[in-house]
Amino acid sequence: MLKKDFATHTKVNESLFYFLDKKMIKWAVPRLPKFLNGYNLTLFTILWSFLMIVFGYLAQFDINWLWALSLIIVLHWFTDTVDGSVGVYRKTGLIRWGYYMDHFLDFVFLCCFLIAYSFIIPDDLKYLLFFALAIYGSYMVNSFLQFAVTNEFRISYFRIGPTEIRIVMIIINTLVAIFGKVHVRTALPYVVVLSILGLCLVVYNTQKLIYKLDEKHKGSKIRL
Repeated sequence: MLKKDFATHTKVNESLFYFLDKKMIKWAVPRLPKFLNGYNLTLFTILWSFLMIVFGYLAQFDINWLWALSLIIVLHWFTDTVDGSVGVYRKTGLIRWGYYMDHFLDFVFLCCFLIAYSFIIPDDLKYLLFFALAIYGSYMVNSFLQFAVTNEFRISYFRIGPTEIRIVMIIINTLVAIFGKVHVRTALPYVVVLSILGLCLVVYNTQKLIYKLDEKHKGSKIRL
């Protein structure tokens, strides 16, 4: 049985550069050609993910391919940001399909970014990519579980959301392309440690919120 109130959930994005998303949506959505609808914009992530791996593979031979990797990140930001708004604007949105495919393909895109970097970083540091996948996958799991019990879908924490993550990806690509792969060895462990600390804080705050909700509704009949 489908939830009738699925479309009424609250989406929370308090990220630092969310205003860029809103400006781009306002400008782009009315101007997109009619053959580009919300669901095929979502499916563009499959193409971006494939190209991410291709350019990562080529970057092991010529580090300048990382500039192409950054371009793919920008293209993904565009299609991923406007797809839902296009559906709403044209009244052709597939709400449940869009929610499922959009976030599943976001995870695929993240995996492909890490696969791309597996061609670049030194062999003795590749195990850190596994930890990075587990950590950032855990952020997504936390969002989905919180959504399930609060009907609030939060996609940003500590003013950091999808746009900020993409900016960090582009900065990493730029630094590696300019200064070489040697600095990855120094920076990657710090990135992993900071991400773990952030995840611990996010989970602590989330469980604290849910605990308070349970305390407030203790004794009432709530069906999940």
